[in-house]
Amino acid sequence: MELKHLQLSFPEDCNIILGQSHFIKTIEDLYEAMVNSVPGIQFGLAFCEASGPCLIRKDGTDTGLIEIAVENMRRIKAGHSFLIVLRDAFPINVLPAVKACREVVQIFCATANPTQVIVAQTEQGCGILGVIDGSSPKGVELDTDITHRKKFLMDIGYKR
Repeated sequence: MELKHLQLSFPEDCNIILGQSHFIKTIEDLYEAMVNSVPGIQFGLAFCEASGPCLIRKDGTDTGLIEIAVENMRRIKAGHSFLIVLRDAFPINVLPAVKACREVVQIFCATANPTQVIVAQTEQGCGILGVIDGSSPKGVELDTDITHRKKFLMDIGYKR
């Protein structure tokens, strides 16, 4: 078995959701979850099929974001995994619908941070073991940091 870490590549103004699912219908159901969660959402979606023709299935509302999702999944190569690349929306806007999708088994991460995927490769194929999402903590927040956090949440409409 070979272990490797792969740096995901996506635009700075985007967020991603990386997960695992179990059925070819994933692509249709995740598409519906996305467009029904945020009107006019811009996203690309890629899903690695794990049997039959073993294709990378793709869909979305933005051709460029679809291609970014596909390119990342070409590198990961893990069966039954999916990547959603979204712009002008936060994962919090779509995660309840993504998690409620009957095919979704787990979410590895939902982030805008630099992300590395830890992949194991055997003679059968590849599987995602986990992710490294962003950087390690550098300290504990102070009162000024708490004030800044709350102001930021107010500024983006998640706190009153």
